Amino acid sequence: MTAPRFHCPIDLTPAIVGSVIALPDTLAHHAVRVLRLTAGDAITLFTGNGGEFAATIARIDKQGASATIERYDPVERESELAVTLAQSIAATDAMDHAMRKAVELGAAAIQPLVTERSAPLPAGERGERRLAHWRQIAVAACEQCGRNRVPDVAAPLALADWLAAWAGGGIVLDPLAERGLPALTLPASASRDGPAAGPAAGPLAVLIGPEGGLTAREIAAATARGFQPVRLGPRVLRTETAGTAILAALQTMRGDFR
Repeated sequence: MTAPRFHCPIDLTPAIVGSVIALPDTLAHHAVRVLRLTAGDAITLFTGNGGEFAATIARIDKQGASATIERYDPVERESELAVTLAQSIAATDAMDHAMRKAVELGAAAIQPLVTERSAPLPAGERGERRLAHWRQIAVAACEQCGRNRVPDVAAPLALADWLAAWAGGGIVLDPLAERGLPALTLPASASRDGPAAGPAAGPLAVLIGPEGGLTAREIAAATARGFQPVRLGPRVLRTETAGTAILAALQTMRGDFR
């Protein structure tokens, strides 16, 4: 049985191997109260900055729990294809699903966007809580799928502001586009491990509309910034399905599904 994996937001380095550390309260609660782990059980810890630590629960008491760090493994599970998912803000469940699956499918970063038809984004403290919730989804997805680097979930931006600042290439999903995936070209530097066939260098983003889709004006704005309009077959996909589908397709074409 694979040891349960936990994101450990404290400063762990390979030099700590052999030491006993106090587990953060939230981590200890999940391990002991939710998963019912006991002293002697194996766990895996990762900080989110790469690599992971094999550990064993050493102590559980009313004050919390501690673990012995057994060894460090520098394993990396990041895709060679670095893609930013630019996801228009959708209704709560759909947005959560889109975030979770993007992390599982190797997205390097996630940019929530405010578009003409996107779901409302609460202002002030409620908006900050929404962003914190999305970031926790990314952490939990990494715990589940084995990633040791937590992708950045950026603060929401208006689509126009993000397009103005984006310096790389992009794909915008459009069910009315003339081209499908076979006609797609990818920027040379989209791969983490060096140049590959494709047009000008730069990062790669995939722009996904909300439940009501992007407007014609928004798609035109994206194409004016160099984004390639692409359709995914003859069916109109839900917003949370579209991101999943295009990321899986890109991983098959140039990522780690090959």
